[in-house]
Amino acid sequence: MRRRWPWLLLAAGLAAGAALWWLSAPRPRFGPEAAAMFEQGDAARGRRLFAAGDCASCHASPGQPDRLRLGGGMALASPLGTFRPPNISPDPVDGIGRWSGVEFANALMAGVSPDGRHYYPALPYIGYARMRPEDVADLWAYLRTLPPVPGQAPSHDLAFPLTIRRPIGLWKLIYLEETPLAPDPAQDAAWNRGRYLVEAVAHCAECHGTRNMLLAVKETTRLAGGPDQEGTGFVPNITPARLEHWSEADFVALLTTGRSPEGRVARSSMADVVLNTASLPEADRAAIARYLKSQPARETPRP
Repeated sequence: MRRRWPWLLLAAGLAAGAALWWLSAPRPRFGPEAAAMFEQGDAARGRRLFAAGDCASCHASPGQPDRLRLGGGMALASPLGTFRPPNISPDPVDGIGRWSGVEFANALMAGVSPDGRHYYPALPYIGYARMRPEDVADLWAYLRTLPPVPGQAPSHDLAFPLTIRRPIGLWKLIYLEETPLAPDPAQDAAWNRGRYLVEAVAHCAECHGTRNMLLAVKETTRLAGGPDQEGTGFVPNITPARLEHWSEADFVALLTTGRSPEGRVARSSMADVVLNTASLPEADRAAIARYLKSQPARETPRP
């Protein structure tokens, strides 16, 4: 019996390893049978989603003024290292010009690349996963209208073993929720529109929230602010715990002009967000304001 123990332990270890390998496998959300679903989008509607989703804020080529040249490459500092968003222009060599709509949907909503690798959650697919597929089709239609940008973005700057992507699959099992946000029948259309924009498309809590040891946003801190992921400051609390005195009109004004009711001006990454929200229809900004104003007061975590 004593001689069997090493073999039993080895067998158990191999079985556990095989189970983890299977559980951590990249799993596309949509198969080839869904191809038609993502090829019939409306580019005009996709333009609004592009703005609401802050796509240009990360993927626009740095060092030039055109926010629609999506060559990627901007350095995004994080506790893990530096991430660099890729080229998502329609360039057929360096961008996503050869992708299908299904491949785009799987990248955006499941964090799986066309070649079957996990994307790092620096791409906020945690939020995008809750989008409606028809909206993703519209966004895909709009992206295909933009100018191709040649040139690949630099690689991420991460230390080993963070360069191994397979464990991201286990992280997804815990945190990736793929059920689209269903309207709350107890709320009106504006509130539900605001919820959809804030929680899914604009993924506001990804910045306005504090992360746990696995770098996922703590549910108890959603929209309550926290340390900036780039380590350069503190993202403000946008719940009534700090902004109870703001009216819905105050929120709309900030999202339109970048100015708070106290006269402060949005700066840093929020200034870029305002460029996006200012281009949305006023009804969308009002819906965001309605939803934010309705949120429970959550205290800002201590630094």
